[in-house]
Amino acid sequence: MIATYDTYSVDNICFWLQVLIRAGVIFRVVFCLVKIIITDEESAKYRKRIINAVGFLVLSEIVFAIKNIVLTYYS
Repeated sequence: MIATYDTYSVDNICFWLQVLIRAGVIFRVVFCLVKIIITDEESAKYRKRIINAVGFLVLSEIVFAIKNIVLTYYS
């Protein structure tokens, strides 16, 4: 038996996940920038966290792009 799904629901869930991920990364970067301004002695740690957050954003965008390509190809 082949499982069927509603593409509107999947696309809607993925859209809101992308919105939450982007907003979370933006808030994380802003938080780290504020912490860099406040505490200079821990700036290297927060710069690394900013790089990791941006890397996570890029990776998540790639995953969603691959999902869209696969759904387009098999639809």
